[in-house]
Amino acid sequence: MTTGAPAQLSPQEFVDRNPMSRRQWLIVVLGLLMMIAEGLDAAVVAFVYPRIVDDWGTDLDTVTVTVTLSVLAMIAGGVLAGPLADRYGRKGVTVTGIAVFGLGTAGMALTHSIAPFAALRTAACLGLGAVLPTVMALVADWTPVRRRVQMVALAFTGVTAGTAVGGGLASALIPAHGWPTLLAVCGLAPLLLLPPVLLLVPESVGVLAARRPAELRRALAAVAPDQDLTHVVLEQTGPGRRRRPAIRVILSRDFAPTTLLLWLCFFVGQGVVFVILSYLPLLVEREGLTGSQAAVAVAVFGWGGLVGQLAVSFYALKHFDRFRVLAGLWALSVLGFAAAALWASQFVPLLAGAFALGLCLPSANAALQANAAVAYPPAVRATGMSWANSVGKLGPVAGGLLGGLMVGAGWTLPTVLLTLAVPVGLGILATLTLHARNREDGARARPGPRPLPTPAAERT
Repeated sequence: MTTGAPAQLSPQEFVDRNPMSRRQWLIVVLGLLMMIAEGLDAAVVAFVYPRIVDDWGTDLDTVTVTVTLSVLAMIAGGVLAGPLADRYGRKGVTVTGIAVFGLGTAGMALTHSIAPFAALRTAACLGLGAVLPTVMALVADWTPVRRRVQMVALAFTGVTAGTAVGGGLASALIPAHGWPTLLAVCGLAPLLLLPPVLLLVPESVGVLAARRPAELRRALAAVAPDQDLTHVVLEQTGPGRRRRPAIRVILSRDFAPTTLLLWLCFFVGQGVVFVILSYLPLLVEREGLTGSQAAVAVAVFGWGGLVGQLAVSFYALKHFDRFRVLAGLWALSVLGFAAAALWASQFVPLLAGAFALGLCLPSANAALQANAAVAYPPAVRATGMSWANSVGKLGPVAGGLLGGLMVGAGWTLPTVLLTLAVPVGLGILATLTLHARNREDGARARPGPRPLPTPAAERT
């Protein structure tokens, strides 16, 4: 409904004032499906590298170098993608990233030695690093402000879903057809999304308004076909002003504290989940349980994550403040660590603890993506999200090193779990600080009239 709207609206105000249309829901669904590519990549790490060691006789040091290069490439892809997406458009960077990842991963299936495999893996991760932040930015750009936090979190659930799908594909394809088939499927499947993305997902509102205003009317008409566009100002007026580089904006005096706090949260969130997924099987076996029971515990953690992310998207972020949701999930995670530590040697209680941690920790990462999506102005949103995710990927690097040290020192599962509660506690403090800053910014802005009041879950 646009009744009572002002005589003139900017394109972004037009998007924000109207309800979700079918095309906008389709953009969210395509974003979710594209995020499955990020989850499918976990299958490469978990199931392909051990086979390379067995089939090619590749030594572990070479595999470690390949893994390190792929992580660095993913970080570099995110760092480069954000500024490019803010300057030239999210859609082009997203499509390029998916194409590079898909072709590179599928090409790995044709290799017969570690050198070309490592080269293609590095290229694939360079493309993959660009996908998540630009997809999240596209979803945020085309979602009305009242639904933005929810829809970004919903699209992010594709990562967890992709991890589960990748595990299922690995268990079905590797025994019957070998690991190259798994690589081919994981690489070619994302490429099937390119035609619908090219045809159905418009470029972001801000980019079209700044660079291609002639296309803006068609994009708005496609997204909101039943709405009147006569009151929307499509042409920019007034003297042009040179835009500041996006990275200078997110590190400026106004945004630097928010940026650094978000970086800390991303580092903690991704690092803690990585430690659990990587070392839980070994630590569970140390407690006297079997390898099969360890695998079930990891699977239960993953399914808990998927259930929790859907619940956060459809309910929690709709009814509660986004900062309180994030802090609450991490607070429940601390309790989950304590409970799991008490019953680590008992299978059924351990499964309950793994499911509870799955409900909280991956869901916190989804809520964190949603927080980052609304922390910055649309003009620098992709850079803010891409740099936060790139810093977050350093969390698994640090988590892998620290986890290896803890396991090598003979620490038990309860000790490791209680130790992981410490960085999560830091995440809670960072989130509460972000909340306090957000309230201060809102109080300073309150005297001026706001064109569109927003609910508590979406205040920025």
